[in-house]
Amino acid sequence: MCGIIGYIGPKQVTTLLVEGLRRLEYRGYDSAGVAVITNPSSPSSTRELQIVRCRGKLSELEGQLAGAAPQGNVGIGHTRWATHGRPSDENAHPHRFESVAVVHNGIIENYLSLKRSLSERGHSFSSETDTEIIAHLIWEELQRVAPGPDRLLTATQRALKHLEGAYAVVVLCTDTPDEVVCAKSASPLVLGLGDGENLIASDVPALLPHTRRVIFLEEGDLAQLTREKVRVIGLDGVERKRPERVITWSLLAAEKAGYKHFMLKEIFEQPRAVTDTLRGRLSHAPADALLDGYDIDPSKVKRLFVLACGTSFHASLVGKYLIEALARIPVEVDLASEFRYRDPIVSSGDLVVAVSQSGETADTLAAIREAQKKGAQIFSIANVVDSSIPRTSQHSLYTHAGPEIGVASTKAFTTQLVALALLALHLGRRSGRLSEEAAQAFVHDLTSLPAKLTQVLQTAEQLQQLARTYGHCRDMLYLGRGPQFPIALEGALKLKEISYIHAEGYAAGEMKHGPIALIDEGLPVLVLAPHDGGYEKVLSNLSEVKARGGHVIAITTEGDHSLRTLADHVIEVPAVHPLLAPIITVVPLQLFAYYVADFKGTDVDQPRNLAKSVTVE
Repeated sequence: MCGIIGYIGPKQVTTLLVEGLRRLEYRGYDSAGVAVITNPSSPSSTRELQIVRCRGKLSELEGQLAGAAPQGNVGIGHTRWATHGRPSDENAHPHRFESVAVVHNGIIENYLSLKRSLSERGHSFSSETDTEIIAHLIWEELQRVAPGPDRLLTATQRALKHLEGAYAVVVLCTDTPDEVVCAKSASPLVLGLGDGENLIASDVPALLPHTRRVIFLEEGDLAQLTREKVRVIGLDGVERKRPERVITWSLLAAEKAGYKHFMLKEIFEQPRAVTDTLRGRLSHAPADALLDGYDIDPSKVKRLFVLACGTSFHASLVGKYLIEALARIPVEVDLASEFRYRDPIVSSGDLVVAVSQSGETADTLAAIREAQKKGAQIFSIANVVDSSIPRTSQHSLYTHAGPEIGVASTKAFTTQLVALALLALHLGRRSGRLSEEAAQAFVHDLTSLPAKLTQVLQTAEQLQQLARTYGHCRDMLYLGRGPQFPIALEGALKLKEISYIHAEGYAAGEMKHGPIALIDEGLPVLVLAPHDGGYEKVLSNLSEVKARGGHVIAITTEGDHSLRTLADHVIEVPAVHPLLAPIITVVPLQLFAYYVADFKGTDVDQPRNLAKSVTVE
């Protein structure tokens, strides 16, 4: 959440900053701003720190900048998602005190005590944010540091030692106009290396128009950027060497390619994304899954925990069915945001699987660090290469979904399911619980997924018509059994996220334990009923809905004729292994949510109050 861009070099910076922020819009935000040092090579008396910021979208900021953009070639920009303080012009970043300007992602947990101390020393504040205190602290430290080439770096290093919490901070100062300083703790930052220019951003897409050479900062890193070089140190002042990497995916991959929204494009990219996730990881003789050089010995795994948040949590719930069925290893799935606060019983015999789309989810990162302290091994599944969670793990498996710009996850979710299926197959073969014959059938169905996903996408027009029929509803119920229950949760979440319609996902067997009270003649109920072990039971639940006047939309296996007499609408999907069916059945739910949101005219790619990468707890 929130976006950061910073630049030092020969170019006029304001337009560059706004364009960089535009490429970070997918992270979610409610205000935006830029800070530019004007006349940086002039005497200090003629330099200015110009800040333009406002509540709302980037178009609002561009309106304020039109005809009056600050002129300079050193600057920082920010899109804010409100944490401390409501969305407002005053709370928008950048924040300043005297000669210092700061942008910040994350949360400073001890900001109240720091603010109190600063107030006692005569400081006053113009915002409700925790960020503003950082500018005050750095300015105070600047007064104690002698003029020199590392003055801002040293002052920032000293100021950060007072902070507790998560932060990605970028700092400008008119007293030191030839450098930009940044620091990372829990929130991501990446440096872009250019020729006579250098950049900072919270994510790679903002850098790609300028460079493909990047450095990912690690925990506790500070970096000093000048036009000619980049220097990385730790909070202890010791130099740190960080590897330079080259980004191989193109900026075009982050464009809409003719689709109305990124989300729709990403739904239709799922056959390709699943192909890329499977590529090079399946063995047919003998049937097996290869985890990029990592081999797990199930006999050494006492228990397996899966930790995740949001959509990734729903994928993890499906993963529990997969792993327990194929490998017969007990699996505990936890919301990462709850895991570390219950003093979990974890030891050196446990394997913890962290699932995160961005690889930067703060709650998941904190949870795996807690597990590591207790001796567990960490295996992560993520989409973003070199993100924090894979770097913190002993081993990682990347999903290769490609950039996902829409805030509501689609292709990252299905590729997580594929990655968890690969893990389950790998464990099943090594535990001896999955026979060669059963594994061959499973591998065959895995390889058939891209073609079957392409077939499912052909239901788009039917789902668009259903969206127009039910788009005015205020509530909707999603039902599923077994591995389809997490898909009911995910379908309801997608509808809530982007259309703002209240939706609930339930295990179908729980209907009579409460949710049946919601059903009346105006309630649409979406039922997941593929041909699996729970099919007959789901039919009974569906009949209960119809008997009370509910409108039934059923997702079932192609060729099913029984449901046509019970359901108002039937969406058919191709047959596949029951444990892989969630990868197929979720796609109609994604399309339905998309078309409902589009019908209602909501902001599909950037739904209100949400962020793509949740980097605060």
